Amino acid sequence: MAGIPLVDTHVHFHDLSHPRLRYSWLEPGAPVDEVTGPDAAIRAQRYWADDFLAETRFHNVAKVVHVQAAIGSEDPVEETRWLQSFADRVGAPQGIVAYADLARPDAADVLARHAEFANLRGIRDLRYDGYLTDPDWQRGFAALERYELICCDDPAVEEMGDARKLAERHPGVTLCVDHAGYPRRRDRAYFEQWRAGMRTLAKAPNAVVKISGLGQADHRWTVSSLRPWVLECIEAFGTGRAFFGSNWPVDRLYSSYGDVVNAYAEIIADFGEADRHALFHGNAERIFRLGEGA
Repeated sequence: MAGIPLVDTHVHFHDLSHPRLRYSWLEPGAPVDEVTGPDAAIRAQRYWADDFLAETRFHNVAKVVHVQAAIGSEDPVEETRWLQSFADRVGAPQGIVAYADLARPDAADVLARHAEFANLRGIRDLRYDGYLTDPDWQRGFAALERYELICCDDPAVEEMGDARKLAERHPGVTLCVDHAGYPRRRDRAYFEQWRAGMRTLAKAPNAVVKISGLGQADHRWTVSSLRPWVLECIEAFGTGRAFFGSNWPVDRLYSSYGDVVNAYAEIIADFGEADRHALFHGNAERIFRLGEGA
């Protein structure tokens, strides 16, 4: 599959020495996530765009979307500023998904400040507190339309119905379901629950799915173990609303970069050429507007 360029829609850069950015999940003594598991191998002092480009240079990565990695910073716009400096210097990331607390009264002002940077394409506001039905958070979600920003989110299986309703109320905002809905378990009962939730969410025409991060709850994954999750995402959302990401360097805990890319390629090897190109790069370039100022 080396002949098909990849738009990697989910990568994270960090620098623990940055004076204005905080990465609470990577700091010494930070608790280990119960799904991700031991992560000492990625708690390095830094992982810059330069490091990612060097690590992936033989894998035909055409473009990159960075998703918020700084957690706990005083000003979330500082991460966007830092990432744009990489884009200006080395050409990546071409897209930036930044952080904003959408429930805050000043959310619109924060979005406006983020939007001053050319490569901004979306916002992520990870939380698990009934946010999808919170009027304050919904107001911040609605404000994304003004700047043509995607909302990257991974609602819990139980919240996928609420996510669909939210997307349908705001057809001008694209809701990107990160990490294939971030399935936490791999038993059959959970798969059926997850599949039903994803099918429900996919009925919103402005919802799309990012197939990424599947190693986080499947640490010894194989192509066979990933296959049903990948194919179900594509079946639910169609070949026009699905695309791939690596979740790098987090998923390096479970494989090499080439392993992930080759697994995706093998799983969709029987698809038509147009669909394979759409899933590997075309959909992501269109949805994240990566030909515009990136």
